[in-house]
Amino acid sequence: MSSAPPSYKGHRYPVEVISHCVWLYFRFPLSFREVEELMLERGVLVSYETIRRWCAKFGQVYANALRRRRPRPGDKWHLDEVFVKINDELKYLWRAVDQNGNVLDILVQNRRDTVAARRFFRRLLKGIGAVPRVIVTDKLRSYRAAHREVMPSVEHRSHKGLNNRAENSHQPTRQRERAMKSFRSAGAAQRFLSAFSGISPHFRPRRHPMTAPDHRTEMTTRFAIWDQATGATGRPTEA
Repeated sequence: MSSAPPSYKGHRYPVEVISHCVWLYFRFPLSFREVEELMLERGVLVSYETIRRWCAKFGQVYANALRRRRPRPGDKWHLDEVFVKINDELKYLWRAVDQNGNVLDILVQNRRDTVAARRFFRRLLKGIGAVPRVIVTDKLRSYRAAHREVMPSVEHRSHKGLNNRAENSHQPTRQRERAMKSFRSAGAAQRFLSAFSGISPHFRPRRHPMTAPDHRTEMTTRFAIWDQATGATGRPTEA
């Protein structure tokens, strides 16, 4: 896949403004109006509706570009599912991460049965383009049935205590869900979370084993990767 930055042809604002607004929205629990206010404080006049369109157009593009620049996923996958309430209906958010905490994929579905598990397994294999050595799940029986069908040669460990890696990765989503006062539709949730799961973790390195200088160095590297992915070259200035 190409690693060239996206095209901004036809956009009045420079890439630095667009990418910065998208970064603010997906990195922090902010509304579009709050991003508008933050940009106004910096002397950039842009409406919240324009920011919404930028996030819809470029959010997934940026997330995909960051994923292409990540190291190859680990061979141990942790899978988990949690409910999300959308228009007063329960849906299920399926998530997979590797042993390093990198989000492999997410999928919003109506059910948490064998059909849903099988669909998620196949989506994972197609998207990653590789077969894991081990998958770790909780004790939901649907995982066992789907595992036997889709990847029977892969070791399957089913134990709730072993799956903290996947369960912890839901926390930023829960925080964002509360800030947004829930999602409006399953499609909107899928679109937002697909971009969010590619952008937000990029700026969340595991801090506990790092010294402060090491963390600053790591963040500087990650911002440089972001600039490469988006085509930005500096801080946003007045358009």
